[in-house]
Amino acid sequence: MMNMSLGFSPCPNDTFIFDAIINNKIDTEGLSFEVTVADVEELNRRAFRRSLDITKLSYFAYTYLVDDYILLTTGSALGNNCGPLLISKPEYLKSTIENLTIVIPGKYTTANFLLSLAYPSATKKIEMRFSDIENAILQNKADAGVIIHENRFTYQAKGLVKILDLGEYWETQTGLPIPLGGIVIKRSVPLDIAQKVNRILRKSVEYAFDYPASSKEYIRQYAQEMDENVRKQHIQLYVNNFTVDLGETGKRAVMTLFSRAYKNKLISHMPENIFLQESKEIKD
Repeated sequence: MMNMSLGFSPCPNDTFIFDAIINNKIDTEGLSFEVTVADVEELNRRAFRRSLDITKLSYFAYTYLVDDYILLTTGSALGNNCGPLLISKPEYLKSTIENLTIVIPGKYTTANFLLSLAYPSATKKIEMRFSDIENAILQNKADAGVIIHENRFTYQAKGLVKILDLGEYWETQTGLPIPLGGIVIKRSVPLDIAQKVNRILRKSVEYAFDYPASSKEYIRQYAQEMDENVRKQHIQLYVNNFTVDLGETGKRAVMTLFSRAYKNKLISHMPENIFLQESKEIKD
């Protein structure tokens, strides 16, 4: 039995796709996993320390870590109409964005990357855990904020308004789905083991789709304060065919994110080898 360290977030989309692996509902082919569950920006930071063998991370963080990790072709949060939102109180709706203090869910999140593309002059930023951003705006700790995950479903009920849908901005600019986060594995892991991890994760995602009720309890453990309907909306928004396999469109979206980061001088070079070479079994 080979043990590997694995990190993913407590968000319903991650617990949904990893449930079958963690709870031994599928054959893990001789692999076991030591699990870390943490906020995505914490996972990004751990990836910068190279402390996890396999981890979820923001695609923007991956642009800095491509020499150490390689992207699995399964497990991604990537799609249409699911991007981060720039929100504020109504009185800031017509403000000049560059003048606003904006809360972001982490320096290396794709949300911050998209904000930088849309408003390159908006530099007054405060980093904060994603779940605290709405309250920070309401308590006047910031003028605006970039929200992700389930906060898409709650901000309006708190009297907050959307300034810009950053995912919509990306889709309009590129014609491609927005790559939010993916699952990466250390390049030092032998290719056959990395391919095995990719294969197991794909089976876990497919199991979750085939038996959606099976993961409910595991999801609830990490999202007890979240309304069940919000949990369902969250999964429907972030888990899709791209999660099963990136495919050519998904890969093109990821490559476009890299090229935009390079064009905007956020990374120093364009890497050639971003995606794990899939095993023949998965391709067939």
